[in-house]
Amino acid sequence: MNFTTPLQPATLIKRYKRFLADVITPQGEELTLHCANTGAMTGCAEPGDTVWYSTSDNPKRKYPHSWELTQTQAGDTICVNTLQANALVKESLENHWIKELTGYSSLRSEVRYGDENSRIDFLLEHPDRPKCYVEVKSVTLLHQGCGYFPDAVTTRGQKHLRELEIMAENGHRAMLFFAVLHSGIDSVKVAQHIDPIYAKLFEQVKKHGVEVVCYKARLSPTEVILQSPVSVTG
Repeated sequence: MNFTTPLQPATLIKRYKRFLADVITPQGEELTLHCANTGAMTGCAEPGDTVWYSTSDNPKRKYPHSWELTQTQAGDTICVNTLQANALVKESLENHWIKELTGYSSLRSEVRYGDENSRIDFLLEHPDRPKCYVEVKSVTLLHQGCGYFPDAVTTRGQKHLRELEIMAENGHRAMLFFAVLHSGIDSVKVAQHIDPIYAKLFEQVKKHGVEVVCYKARLSPTEVILQSPVSVTG
């Protein structure tokens, strides 16, 4: 996936109010960026990090600049715009790059399903195969060389696991897809120390047929591409 507009670098001053970040450009101009990531962003938003941002030409936007990538002072690159995870997976599905998810004739996004008023990220269908429900989660939390999900307690994520479990029990394929958007992460674990309820549900739904797949992205200021499988453990 290529960025539609060239990304520009700046130095992070601070992130605040979840949706905003102040940066300073190489020319000394201070800007306020919109941050699409509402999570904790642990290790992804340290003052002094290099931020790569895009700029929208939409005149109605209060904050035309959007925070896309972080280059940490340790040398890692992170895609902090969580909206890109679904775009990456969709591009990969359309191009048949994910070997576990080939052989389907139609792809739909944000389809309502389940008993808890959910929307599945992707629904794959083929007349001769069971439906496949795919829920996408981005992984950016790095600790001691390993990636963790979630990075905060997530009741929404717990709901998604329950919904996937029901789909699997009803004879459909149900998949939890982790997109690793951090160059320093080479394996992923479920963060039992952060959200023990999520970790317990994760082990439960796997036993009931929910599949878990994880791919790592190659990240740069010009493009982001899902590239290689990564292992996931509970």
